[in-house]
Amino acid sequence: MLAQMQATRLKANGRAFARIAQFHPELTSFRRDLHAHPELGFEEVYTAGRVQEALKVCGVDEVHSGIGKTGVVGVIRGRSTASGRMVGLRADMDALAMAENNEFAWRSAKAGMMHGCGHDGHTAMLVGAARYLAETRNFDGTAVVIFQPGEEGFAGAKAMIEDGLFDRFPVQAVYGMHNWPGLKPGTIGLNSGPMMAAADRVSIEITGKGGHGAHPYLAVDPVLVAAHIITAVQSIVSRNVRPVDGAVISLCAMTAGDLHSMSVIPNKACLVGTVRAFSPDVQELVERRLTELCSAVALGFGATAKVDYERIYPPTVNNAEHAGFAADVAESLVGADHVVRDLEPSMGAEDFSFMLQVKPGAYLRIGQGGEGSCMLHNPRYDFNDEILPLGAALHAGLVEQSMPLTSA
Repeated sequence: MLAQMQATRLKANGRAFARIAQFHPELTSFRRDLHAHPELGFEEVYTAGRVQEALKVCGVDEVHSGIGKTGVVGVIRGRSTASGRMVGLRADMDALAMAENNEFAWRSAKAGMMHGCGHDGHTAMLVGAARYLAETRNFDGTAVVIFQPGEEGFAGAKAMIEDGLFDRFPVQAVYGMHNWPGLKPGTIGLNSGPMMAAADRVSIEITGKGGHGAHPYLAVDPVLVAAHIITAVQSIVSRNVRPVDGAVISLCAMTAGDLHSMSVIPNKACLVGTVRAFSPDVQELVERRLTELCSAVALGFGATAKVDYERIYPPTVNNAEHAGFAADVAESLVGADHVVRDLEPSMGAEDFSFMLQVKPGAYLRIGQGGEGSCMLHNPRYDFNDEILPLGAALHAGLVEQSMPLTSA
């Protein structure tokens, strides 16, 4: 790690990478400070303050805070703004409610919170890009750097949009980036369609008739009904969704009765889970079949089942044109051999999807690990500081190449 603080080992092409590599140690220190001070969604007071301070020191033209509660936006005008173009770059800032199991000096100083998804690194990369863009201004237009709160289940992107993000900063395109342990450092991946699935929350409340465990014939056992529902819903994807469409139903938690009451059949049982899909049509199909099947199974046992289906995040779908452009920018940095243009979509979810519903753009993955690396949301995860200059240069390249200066 000491060598990593002293020099940039990862190599890439272009002036942006070469310049940003010069302040790699500063970005590393910034990232590790954020890692040591994690904050949950809409509580990113310290993080937002550090971002604002950094943007002002970098010489960003405008710094706006409090957008979507704790969101921060920086505005950087190019050497010319005659094109009238405006491009947005987004990074998420929040941490996870989980305990860290690392021993390095910059581990979380807060019990039960950690940057287990690399948002500290995303924030540092975008700060690095802002510093470079404000220093060089080698573009014709306006760059908008968006530091978003509450990605981890709080829909912070939606909150920023509802708070006027794109009304105040009417970008023509927006780009987001996430580290990916499944790709080696120096590799960038994306595709021209769905990148991540929609995330829906399902709650199933089963009502039966309580009674004595020794006399179940006098009761309607909701635990038994729940067991049959858990099994039955697994047929929805295999028998209703086309294999080429893809979907996942996972019932992940169940509550019923009291563990200290071995002979009491409860009145109710509750199931909670998630549905993942890439299209609204599949979401609608799964919701309808869940409701029908749960109700029918419960009825067969003399019980009732109520399904509450909540759509949390929509699917993250890249605009084909902007994804192709982003892949070209990535290729100019790392070469064609290190750009995956047909990256397999993930069943995970991402609230950058709300921004892509409003503005065209693309979501990219930047490799940080490779085989054997620690996956996201793991208590031993840490962001790979080696890739900080590359991610910052990729952000900068998206701005410079989408809004190039034209010679007089």
